[in-house]
Amino acid sequence: MRYVCSICGYVYDPEIGDPDNGIEPGTAFEDIPDEWVCPLCAQPKEAFEPEE
Repeated sequence: MRYVCSICGYVYDPEIGDPDNGIEPGTAFEDIPDEWVCPLCAQPKEAFEPEE
């Protein structure tokens, strides 16, 4: 499942991950460390919602 930042619209896709910030491809959103932030707007993980 993909998750969307409610502030800037960045989409976290677990198939892609966020390799630039240490999140390997295949990492489920639930498994991302709590200190991770949106790579575009630096909002916390809590700002993300499941994509509809």
